[in-house]
Amino acid sequence: MDGQPARALRQRLQSLAAAGVKQVPVSGRRAASARPPKPTVSATTAAAVGDPARQLAVLRDEVAACSRCGELAAGRTHTVFGTGRADARLCFFGEAPGADEDACGEPFVGRAGQLLTKIIEACTLKREDVYILNVLKCRPPGNRSPLPDEVANCRGFFERQLQAIAPQFICCLGTSAAQALLQTTEPIGKLRGRWFTYGTARVVCTYHPSYLLRNPSAKRDVWDDMKLLLAEMGVNL
Repeated sequence: MDGQPARALRQRLQSLAAAGVKQVPVSGRRAASARPPKPTVSATTAAAVGDPARQLAVLRDEVAACSRCGELAAGRTHTVFGTGRADARLCFFGEAPGADEDACGEPFVGRAGQLLTKIIEACTLKREDVYILNVLKCRPPGNRSPLPDEVANCRGFFERQLQAIAPQFICCLGTSAAQALLQTTEPIGKLRGRWFTYGTARVVCTYHPSYLLRNPSAKRDVWDDMKLLLAEMGVNL
């Protein structure tokens, strides 16, 4: 026979139910309905996961809105993100946009870019089958070399580009590109002819095409560097 405390508790629960109040489980576990919802992922982020092209598109928008380098952001016509296959096996990594690149928003379209295209074609490759990007995404005044703080501001962008593409090989064009990627102070003359690694990619360094325009005799050295690269890639000339 129930005692008075038990009858009082039962009557209290009945009155709560009649009033529409849910009973709380007496166990130490939370009810399933009381568990916090799982965190959601934005549609943009979800679409980018595992899709290099989408990752690059999202990153391109971030670059276009960037104003970390006040002087460069104020003076630019366009940001210059990169171009080529999102799953390219080989990336060419340059220094910074020039006037022609700033005007159209694409890398390596001026005289140096035309020479780079010839180099790529001489390697029996097509420009559209590689990916081309620069350290900086904005043109420095007077086409000067990138400053250390500018490289630091853009590092996250080019590192995320390379992470999305995941190339097997990277060819650094010139001292600024090689030093930024490899985080070294060695000049390009000492970096040539050697293999380096960046993540899972193998890295080779050579002269920038603009240097070849001023010093045509260095074209032979660049061709030696390309033969080194192509042999490692398994490309027969």
